[in-house]
Amino acid sequence: MDLSPPGRKVARFGLYEADLRECVLTKGGLRVRLQDQPFQVLALLLERPGQVVTRDEIRQKLWSADTFVEFDDGLNSAIKKLRVALSDSADNPRFIETVPRRGYRFVAPVDLPSAAMPAVPALSEPDPTVRISQGTAEQIIVASRTRVVVEQMPPRRRWFWPAMGAAILLVVVGFYVTLVLRRSSAAKLTEKDTIVLADFANTTGEAVFDGTLKQALSVELGQSPFLNVASDLKVNDTLRRMGRSPNEPFTRDIAREACVRMGSKAIVVGSIASLGSHYVVGLEALACSSGDTLAKGQAEAVNKEGVLRALDGVASQLRLKVGESISSLEKYDFPLDATTKSLDALKAYSLGLRTVREKGEAEAIPFYQHAIQLDPGFAMAYA
Repeated sequence: MDLSPPGRKVARFGLYEADLRECVLTKGGLRVRLQDQPFQVLALLLERPGQVVTRDEIRQKLWSADTFVEFDDGLNSAIKKLRVALSDSADNPRFIETVPRRGYRFVAPVDLPSAAMPAVPALSEPDPTVRISQGTAEQIIVASRTRVVVEQMPPRRRWFWPAMGAAILLVVVGFYVTLVLRRSSAAKLTEKDTIVLADFANTTGEAVFDGTLKQALSVELGQSPFLNVASDLKVNDTLRRMGRSPNEPFTRDIAREACVRMGSKAIVVGSIASLGSHYVVGLEALACSSGDTLAKGQAEAVNKEGVLRALDGVASQLRLKVGESISSLEKYDFPLDATTKSLDALKAYSLGLRTVREKGEAEAIPFYQHAIQLDPGFAMAYA
């Protein structure tokens, strides 16, 4: 649901929020200085995420015909300024990808709600009557297709409706404040708290995601100096004490029980589902003891290659929501797909880690070698 004030058209991506009507870009609530021309290019890309926007399309929409000679330099300058504002890189883009000889593509997940106008009921009767309260006097507005007549009613019981409205308002405000205070106090973790990662719920039917996304999430959250992720050794030891095998699925319920036994604060449950040819990646942080939701979010990937990037974005949102500062996130938020862009390589690497725990390091070597074969630049597999 879009909670933006009427008249706003807001696009959200990562830590950024772009008001496309006011031409304002913010990061974590702080305004980012950006000139009008680069912002217009950004707006055009945000309205078509995952699609190639050609240079010719940009010229036709944002540059007048008489500036064609200056267009190349102008667009190159706008893209450069835009990347500086977004802390982006042309060599390893997180937001704007250059498509050689064609144009540009916005590659990060974008939340661009469409605000629907409330429907106005048509007059089905020639003289429908609508009763309203205005000030301390009750009025009846008799509307027709050709005239509106306002009749003032006698001021009897003029105190009743205002008093009733004030009472209802107080109840609603009190309930809302209580709910907000409860959620805000519960949603914050501290640097002393430990979190437990449950297995991802994979409903895509694609085995490449099994174990892979959990490993990727562990890498992402492990960067944080604020969050402490429980080690696999500690989790497996706890499972044995619970009379469970470390090889069985580590579901939400089992993770909660293990979390309580370990004295941890929260669990993080992941999910991935198919949406046509797209994928939806979700994360939810739950309090171990109560099961209350502390934070959650989701992101959409346009293809399988974009799943790691989508997971990176929603994990960054989760880190902010549970209490990590923006400055910490900016300093310790290395992109997941910079480690490896190959899901198959990451899958082989995850199997290697699992084999180390179950059979020892020597048995895991073939899995690491296979990961390197799939992605020769996979530094973690070499290590």
